[in-house]
Amino acid sequence: MIPTTTKIQEASFNPKIKTYILLTVAFFLTISFAGIPLLLPWFLGLGQVMSKRYYENLKCSLTQKHLEFKKGVLFKVEKTIPLENIQDLTFIENPLLKYLDLRVLKIETAGNSNPKGSDMKLIGIVGASDFKKQVLHQRELLVNKNKRPEHQNGQDTQKETLKVLGEIRDILEDMRNNYSK
Repeated sequence: MIPTTTKIQEASFNPKIKTYILLTVAFFLTISFAGIPLLLPWFLGLGQVMSKRYYENLKCSLTQKHLEFKKGVLFKVEKTIPLENIQDLTFIENPLLKYLDLRVLKIETAGNSNPKGSDMKLIGIVGASDFKKQVLHQRELLVNKNKRPEHQNGQDTQKETLKVLGEIRDILEDMRNNYSK
């Protein structure tokens, strides 16, 4: 039986993502002169259908140990990133994103093999700052939990520490006695 992890937070996305996708693709069609003939079908319906499907397929959830993300229209991507591997969370803005009141949350991980320098980009999360804080908080809890010693009894740990410190003191005294001879 596969152990289940508890969902801590499910991200919701701003519907303005659809407009952002529509305009971004239109921009790239325009600058790649070969795409100019595709602008009319793009604005007359194809772009609205594609951006709507993209928005409907966006899902992101934070669990106790992972950040899970799903997206795509024709080609679906499902990604799971372990929280302990997350190195950096960055916000990205550009004039169009700012106008539409959207933000991009870029997630970089340890051992990143992606040449673009990012493992995941989440566009248009509602309450992106709070979501980022929640991810960082959960990551911190997980990392601290993994660093705890196996035995939790404070007195045992304290006794071990005193014993080691006593041994170090004895070694230093022997060294000082041998040096002064």
